[in-house]
Amino acid sequence: MAAIATGSVVAVIGSGAMGSGIAQIAAAAGHTVRLFDTRAEAALKAIADIGAVYAKLVEKGKMSAADADAARARLHAASGLAEMADAALVVEAIVENLDAKRALFADLEAIVGESAILATNTSSISVTAIAARLRHPQRLVGMHFFNPVPLMALVEVISGVASDPAVAATVFDTAAAWGKNPVHAKSTPGFIVNRVARPFYAEGLRLLNEQAADPATIDAVMREGGGFRMGPFELMDLIGHDVNYSVTQSVFNAYYNDPRYTPSVLQQELLNAGFLGRKSGRGFFRYGEGAANPGPRSEAPQPRPDYVGYSIEPGQSDAITSALCQRLEAHGLKVARRKSAEGHQHNEAPAFHCNGAAVYFTDGRTATARARDNRHADTIVFDLVLDYGKAARIALARADQCRPEAFDAVVGIFQAAGFAVTRVDDVPGLAVMRTVAMLANEAADAVNQGVCSAAAADTAMQKGVNYPRGPLAWADAVGIGHIVTVLENMAAAYGEDRYRVSPLLRRKQAAGARFHA
Repeated sequence: MAAIATGSVVAVIGSGAMGSGIAQIAAAAGHTVRLFDTRAEAALKAIADIGAVYAKLVEKGKMSAADADAARARLHAASGLAEMADAALVVEAIVENLDAKRALFADLEAIVGESAILATNTSSISVTAIAARLRHPQRLVGMHFFNPVPLMALVEVISGVASDPAVAATVFDTAAAWGKNPVHAKSTPGFIVNRVARPFYAEGLRLLNEQAADPATIDAVMREGGGFRMGPFELMDLIGHDVNYSVTQSVFNAYYNDPRYTPSVLQQELLNAGFLGRKSGRGFFRYGEGAANPGPRSEAPQPRPDYVGYSIEPGQSDAITSALCQRLEAHGLKVARRKSAEGHQHNEAPAFHCNGAAVYFTDGRTATARARDNRHADTIVFDLVLDYGKAARIALARADQCRPEAFDAVVGIFQAAGFAVTRVDDVPGLAVMRTVAMLANEAADAVNQGVCSAAAADTAMQKGVNYPRGPLAWADAVGIGHIVTVLENMAAAYGEDRYRVSPLLRRKQAAGARFHA
């Protein structure tokens, strides 16, 4: 199949932010666009606003004046649905209500030609359910854009049970022709992005609920260590807690109260208080003129260590601790490598040593549990970061038995290597590691259940919510076996089905395979 022909008519129903954005890119791609809204003045205003956007693009040199004029001339406000009769593609972007969408498509089906494609921009409603009452449900698919449409690259092309694969392929190719990064997905609760993203918020909320750190500090660890554009709390404040909580509740209900999607009591309390985030002036943080918020907490400067030991089993290779070794040495720290059995009380490797402390990459156990297992009181664990050569911040946790002076010496190691060091309370999996493990687990389950491919899952999360790396590519980088270990240890620590391991992760681990070659 191929994209709908350039110059063919694209009808857009609804002139809100999503509808006007879709109209803008469709007209710029060469289509005649008929924009309809039940409020005629709203469609006219939207077209005027799109014209102003084109003018700004011309000023910035991102669009020629001739192209802007031509695109603007292709935009037309429709006075009624009857004007959509010759549309090759109709994209619905109205209120998120099943009955309203069903009624609209029933009306459209009686107007448009037999070859016309019907698409819904729904972000949460079953495409199968929307199409169910149509005479020809096979020609309806989801075409889920992300806000703001002109800037966000992702389009989820959603196939319901009755959707014709050829129709989905045409919509996919059309989105690509419009300059987007489309992905195919099956109509299941949350599709790809709204499902796979749930742990990003859920694990942050659990960390806060367990008093691992405050919101500003957790956000800083996720941004400056994990490489995420925003931390979970500032992002929830931006989205709005009413919207974010509603999506979580919807996915939770749709999956029959699966504990993996359990909403947070903390977020419910914000709703109860009316603290919706930026839109209300207060969420986890305060907004508006004169608002002051605390910054992230970092450990006080500690002396540069004279010596860092590094123990590793003969023949063992570990990419993460090796990368950290390279950073330490690049900052002038002498790292003495040796076999792990020489004079140390721990039975794990690889590990760093300084002032009697043993320092490990988190495997989902608490530092306290590792201290017990290794019979080494001064045990400290460090978090995952996106790039051990460049990350600005790293999180550490110490065992309850650990001597403060031993912890301070380890803080000095990381500070000497250029990290801002954040101490979080001794929780399983720390911050970045537990979040990435759960994101990868959720993405793997989506692939395992036929919702999407591994490539689509990673593309969706990078292009739809700006993750620094796709969750499955991250699992490949960390090691699928390590992701499984983290999840197993977290499940043991919490005793909850929430952290059960995806069968696909276990199969990949058993086969020694990766998600991406």
